[in-house]
Amino acid sequence: MMPEKEVVIEIPWDAEGKLLSRPNRFLGVVDITSISGSSADTQEEKVHIHDPGRLEDLLYPGNDLLLKKAINTNRKTGWDVIAAKADDGWILINSAFHRKIAEWAIRNEVCPYLEGLDSIAAEQKFGDSRLDFLLGKGDTKIWVEVKGCTLIDDGRRAIFPDAPTLRGRRHVEELIKAVRSGDEALLLILVFRSDAQCFAPNGVIDPDLAAVFRDAIDAGVKVCTLVFSYEGMEIIYRGRIPLCDGWK
Repeated sequence: MMPEKEVVIEIPWDAEGKLLSRPNRFLGVVDITSISGSSADTQEEKVHIHDPGRLEDLLYPGNDLLLKKAINTNRKTGWDVIAAKADDGWILINSAFHRKIAEWAIRNEVCPYLEGLDSIAAEQKFGDSRLDFLLGKGDTKIWVEVKGCTLIDDGRRAIFPDAPTLRGRRHVEELIKAVRSGDEALLLILVFRSDAQCFAPNGVIDPDLAAVFRDAIDAGVKVCTLVFSYEGMEIIYRGRIPLCDGWK
């Protein structure tokens, strides 16, 4: 049962548009159909896609997007994509906000593993990688890696990733090393599909990452999966979901 909605952060947007094309993973061409507070005619603009995933279920020609005007006027793209429309509402597809959302989750102790912390440090080096957070609890170190998930299947399973990710696999491997060295480790999954009922690694898209995920669970890496929605201009915390039955 989901808790009462809790506001995490505000993420404003300035315009709505429809995707015309996606020349590459980080670039879109959008027909801006309305600008907040203005009745301007439609205009075609290049927009920055701040997410490394394929997002094929969200970024396809004709789908509706929410956009934020870029502050830096020297950029090649004048807009950032904030969210895309789906059956279960607007879906945040801008990973630049993941750090703030994860920090909110940590500070609000939304998982049992996050209770009673003494310190929170972002972007800490471990092995050959930089992991998202290093948490302190007494003499215990807890290494945390954050992953954002926007893909959901017909069974309302949130699945990650939506594209093969060597970097993601390396990060999970580092968490395993942390546990084996005597520390603790947590994989914090941020799911931005409010219909999601459970989470599983995407063994079809990335079987290597799914195998490492299994190894991580067996090694003692903890997993906390949190569901969020984007409503109005606010990210709303909806609650925790478990790992899917039979995911192994």
